[in-house]
Amino acid sequence: MNRDVPQPVDVLHLFSVRNDVLCLNGIPVTQLAERVGTTPFFAYDRSALDARVGLLRQHLPADLHLHYAMKANPMPAVVQHLSRLVDGIDVASAGEMMVALDTGTAPAHISFAGPAKTAAEVRRAVAAGITLNLESTRELELALVAGKDLQVRPRLAIRVNPSFELKGAGMKMGGSAKQFGIDAELVPELCSRIATSQTAEFVGLHIYAGSQCLRAEALAEAQEATFRLAFEIAEQSRTQLQSVNIGGGFGIPYFPGDKALDIEAVGRNLERLMQEARGRLPGTRFVTELGRYLVGEAGAYICQVIDRKISRGQVFLVTDGGLHHHLAASGNFGQVIRKNYPVVVANRVVGVSRETANVVGPLCTPLDVLGAAVSTAAAEVGDLIAVMQSGAYGLSASPQAFLSHPAASQILV
Repeated sequence: MNRDVPQPVDVLHLFSVRNDVLCLNGIPVTQLAERVGTTPFFAYDRSALDARVGLLRQHLPADLHLHYAMKANPMPAVVQHLSRLVDGIDVASAGEMMVALDTGTAPAHISFAGPAKTAAEVRRAVAAGITLNLESTRELELALVAGKDLQVRPRLAIRVNPSFELKGAGMKMGGSAKQFGIDAELVPELCSRIATSQTAEFVGLHIYAGSQCLRAEALAEAQEATFRLAFEIAEQSRTQLQSVNIGGGFGIPYFPGDKALDIEAVGRNLERLMQEARGRLPGTRFVTELGRYLVGEAGAYICQVIDRKISRGQVFLVTDGGLHHHLAASGNFGQVIRKNYPVVVANRVVGVSRETANVVGPLCTPLDVLGAAVSTAAAEVGDLIAVMQSGAYGLSASPQAFLSHPAASQILV
């Protein structure tokens, strides 16, 4: 093996392959395609979801509560399944809130973050009894008015814009001027104001520094800073924190050269920090919210080869799937330099022969690429293509109406 060449992400260990056909939760993708009745579709493997939660329960501190950040995948069946495995759900809109409430999760274990909450959304959240993570003083005023009108004490937490960032994060959510949260230096006074209010219940803090980080040492540094900030705010404001949401940021490998996050190292660091927190903030519940890490590796996007073309010596597998369903896999969802998600021919994973092919979609744009110069089994018209690592930020993060092609289905198996 040439160690100078980035090796592809090993995704097949997550799923079985039977008779050279990819299986999700033991079911061949060819059978799933017949069951769905059409391509493209997203398929999510519930056994993979169970295994991922089990891995976290094994390595994270027992008293660190685990929440699902459902923006990663808001499919109701996925949310319903995970709600039975986790301790709470974090939402980012009133629409997501309704899906979360439908699971039967206690409202007190649902939190609502996100900038630009409308007055109507704030009112709906207060009426539901969930925790509002305040992103501005405007949201505080809206919540207090809603509470007075509805004769309900709103449950309020403050989303903090920290002065530090999560190094190596795919998206940085703190460390500078941001539209997210309230600057850390302003938070102690606001905590005191809410805590001494007779018309609201002060819940605590939400501190989120970034997402999609594969480096345990970078996560450890950010988590250390997060706990220190929580201790500092509690001391300065002289308030009791019911809960501190320390965010997440756990990444998954997508591209050649990516290495899976060392979850054992992450767990050891969090246990050290929780041990100190138990002494300094007794009675405070600490929460980590994870989205992509819970669902990302449990899903595949399945599309069908509609045409096989040779253009100036290159093979093009033209499929009925594309960026309108899976913007992230096309490289147009935050990538600076486009890289391939893992791609396999689902009904002939190894195949009789191999080739280098470009897997493209049906849209009239050169951006519609699911795999550029990927090594796959030689494929023909009618074969099924699986884009792996597709359980997070797939259909709901894509421009589904673009060029008016049919929508993709979703199934949980």
